[in-house]
Amino acid sequence: MKITELLKRPRKTFSFEFYPPKTAQDAEKLFETVKDLRSLGPDFISITNSSTGSTPYRTVALSGVIKEKLGLEVMAHLTCVGHSRDEIRAIAERLKTMGIENVLALRGDIHNIEGLPPKREYRYASELAADLKAIGGFSIGGAGYPEKHPEAADMASDLDALKAKTAAGVEFVITQLFFDNRFYFDYVEKARAAGVTVPILPGLMPLTSYKQLQNFTRMFSVRLPDEIREGVEKYAADKDSLLKFSVDCASRQAGDLLAGGAPGVHFYTLNRSKATKEILKNIR
Repeated sequence: MKITELLKRPRKTFSFEFYPPKTAQDAEKLFETVKDLRSLGPDFISITNSSTGSTPYRTVALSGVIKEKLGLEVMAHLTCVGHSRDEIRAIAERLKTMGIENVLALRGDIHNIEGLPPKREYRYASELAADLKAIGGFSIGGAGYPEKHPEAADMASDLDALKAKTAAGVEFVITQLFFDNRFYFDYVEKARAAGVTVPILPGLMPLTSYKQLQNFTRMFSVRLPDEIREGVEKYAADKDSLLKFSVDCASRQAGDLLAGGAPGVHFYTLNRSKATKEILKNIR
């Protein structure tokens, strides 16, 4: 079922994000995690990919296997900045043959691509969304940034880019992770004022290690409330206490988002199930 149809239902939507494994051992662990979380009845799951050459095909294959073997609705991430339009069409057709109806249209991280052609065919996610819409058969999602995209000059220009994506064919938005709900609610309000009418799903992830705290604030330019930063630092050497603290914080965050009108929650799982299961148990 297409995610656009799922989002039309009156109840909240819950979804999980995974990334393709690199080794056979990682693949085995991933399938155990997906099976474990399947019992929670997610509305859909998503499979990420980077902008490097072979990764989209790992995403396609994994998406097809999970849909066929586990019966879950799958959204495949698709980046465009490192691909030609012919390559994108080939990837899209392969997704279709595997019954994948949902795609998250992304530009991709330019800095992670070696040998990026200077005159590449895609520059923006809106161009990919337009091509996917022309190909047809997909429910198309896009990314949103409650604290603005790191490369955007300001929030106004970032919202212009979001509006361009929805005009090109993006039918729902999933946000980058954030830890202060004020950013999400302000973002939705500003997006609506700018003319963006599609559903905006918040992306949520508990911090379960001190390393994550360091990485995410650096990589994603997200701000942490003092309560979370101090808690992670306090329990950095106590794995069980840190997990409980993080699950409690994320549960409160998710509950507040849903109570405030968010259409659901998209969980970044990092291919693990324990924290996500506990959060869902708390908010349900």
